[in-house]
Amino acid sequence: MSGTGPNPTPQAGSSRRYPRHPIDVRLSVNVFRPSANLSLWGRSSEIGEDGIGATLTGELQIGEVVSMELSLPMAAYPIKLRALVRYRDGLRHGFEFLAVGAEQRKAIRRVCEMLAAGT
Repeated sequence: MSGTGPNPTPQAGSSRRYPRHPIDVRLSVNVFRPSANLSLWGRSSEIGEDGIGATLTGELQIGEVVSMELSLPMAAYPIKLRALVRYRDGLRHGFEFLAVGAEQRKAIRRVCEMLAAGT
């Protein structure tokens, strides 16, 4: 296993800026490498306002920047954004969202609030 980086699940005393909430949505991830472009899909396990955890069909490297598309509950359209791979343990990955637009941030925040409320 190649588990380096922070633990993807919040723990007591966690240094996360935002709490993570369990969520299961399908997502697609594309990474552009010098050798070839790689397209993967997967399922999320958790989401926070600044990132998402997911299990993918292949492995990415910590530090890679990817383009990601996911369909969130209550969002009219799939959200497309860029994310940084912060964690990897086999096929499990943790991503930090990058350059999130105002509408995207609003949709992610709305879903996190809904999940926190248990609705």
